[in-house]
Amino acid sequence: MSKKIVIVGGVAAGPKAACRLKRLQPSWDITVVDQDSLISYGGCGIPYYVSGDVAEETALRSTSFHAVRDEAFFENAKGVTVLTRTKALSIDRKAKKLKVENLQTGAQSELNYDKLLLATGSKPFVLPIPGADLDGVFTIADLHKAIEIKRRIAGGKVGKVVVIGGGAIGIEMAEAFTDLWGIETALIEFMPQLLPRIVDAEFAAMLKKHLIDKNVAVYLSEGASEILGNSEGKAIAVKTPQRTLEADLVIMAAGVRPRNELAKEAGLAIASGFGGIVVNSRMQTSDPDIYAAGDCIATRHLVTGKQAFAPLGSLANREGRVAADNMAGYATTFDGVVGSFIMKAFERCIAATGISYETAVAEGFDADYSLTAPADRAHFFPNTAAVILQMVFDKRTRRVLGLQAFGAMNDSISARIDAAAVLISKGAVIEDFSMAEMAYAPPFSSAIDSLNAAAFVADNICAGLLRKVGVARFLAWMEDFNREPDWLALDIRHAKDAAILVEKFGNEKWLSVPYPEVRARLAEIPADKTLIILCDAGTRSYEVQVFLDHAGKRNSLVLSGGFNVLRRIGAGWLGK
Repeated sequence: MSKKIVIVGGVAAGPKAACRLKRLQPSWDITVVDQDSLISYGGCGIPYYVSGDVAEETALRSTSFHAVRDEAFFENAKGVTVLTRTKALSIDRKAKKLKVENLQTGAQSELNYDKLLLATGSKPFVLPIPGADLDGVFTIADLHKAIEIKRRIAGGKVGKVVVIGGGAIGIEMAEAFTDLWGIETALIEFMPQLLPRIVDAEFAAMLKKHLIDKNVAVYLSEGASEILGNSEGKAIAVKTPQRTLEADLVIMAAGVRPRNELAKEAGLAIASGFGGIVVNSRMQTSDPDIYAAGDCIATRHLVTGKQAFAPLGSLANREGRVAADNMAGYATTFDGVVGSFIMKAFERCIAATGISYETAVAEGFDADYSLTAPADRAHFFPNTAAVILQMVFDKRTRRVLGLQAFGAMNDSISARIDAAAVLISKGAVIEDFSMAEMAYAPPFSSAIDSLNAAAFVADNICAGLLRKVGVARFLAWMEDFNREPDWLALDIRHAKDAAILVEKFGNEKWLSVPYPEVRARLAEIPADKTLIILCDAGTRSYEVQVFLDHAGKRNSLVLSGGFNVLRRIGAGWLGK
């Protein structure tokens, strides 16, 4: 028997659900309603359209075989009716009707449904500050705004840009303006680090340094207090408590919120806090005939077990498919997310999955982490580069809670993050990561994969075989030696590499004993100091710690990640 399915929202989850339903139930009548004129586009590609990496906006709306996904495409190729420029006004749950308005004519009508899917997406958070409505202030809300931004830039009307918000979209937009267009760009973030609550401080610091190296001015712990305009109503500057930054264009990238108004007014259950529509694992709302999917919902975090907001196009498509399956009578579940994230920033890549160490501590886990800096492929292969990995784990249960990565813009990071995401979603412990079989060939990885190596270090920490010191604590000591007056840096790199720091700080704070010489020069290594052992990645430092312990000198700590991390953070005392 044919059924009527109405879907509100035509960007990601909605179209995916509609097409899946037509494949499962070809005779069903499926209608998609969207208030915009542009539908089914890759919103995550907007920064790359602005930058020029994607030449035409139609590419974001096209299939892999270059057909533009518009109303005619869905009608003719998919058998799905799409009503654009049509706003959903209200839901009559008892009568099972959706009231809509044609935004071109103002005419209102009702659509009957047997099942209704809400895929209303998210909306950008607009800071409640003076000047937010000035001409030249944009949120990255839809493709229309992206087209206008690019039109202004291409027309030579933009020389300076201020981006408000140091999350993924803000950083990607800052790169877009700077990389191709050469526009003077400033990025301001209210929190003390970039990507707050996504990565830990050391990873945010490495990203910050790279942005600065690429001529993006970065201001942390600063919130925009006002956007200044001229007599013509155009934005000309952004004011913070610390400074005023001139701007021809202002991008407000302060995060997004679920579009939940339709659901809330219909009396559906809404998550407290961030306001996502509550759904079960089959994407049903509190009304069994109404489903929801995409950026508008509250999902479950598989590490913390708590409700989570995960506005990603990849998840929206999967959620839309699950909703379609269940509406069509095929029992499928979407169990939740682990918060996988990856982004490009000029020549660098940063990624994370699971939860950060900071979050793990706040959530009450007995948390610790391993910080490693191995090569991204076999060390003898040309053009190898260090990849920084941090594995977060619970010391009591040995469950791996998260993984973060920073390195060159290649596939080495995505491969490890993707593998970790699958393992973490299944509740994997350190041993699962240690023994995970990863494809090996010298152009792609080392014989001991970097993911395995991170788990080996985590295992050593849990077993009490490795004692480490965190980067933040070490850097604080370097700023003020009086913080830890009994510390001594034991630099086991080549003597030429250590010489500049020995000269700068003296042997009483910086002792050079190259790795191959440690055994022969054991007598020179003091027993009355806390030794901070440093090498490039941390591996040799651990070996030296084991030897010193065996020799009766158990007064050492290994600097996690070594100089590979310090250089990427850009400690001033390192010099050039």
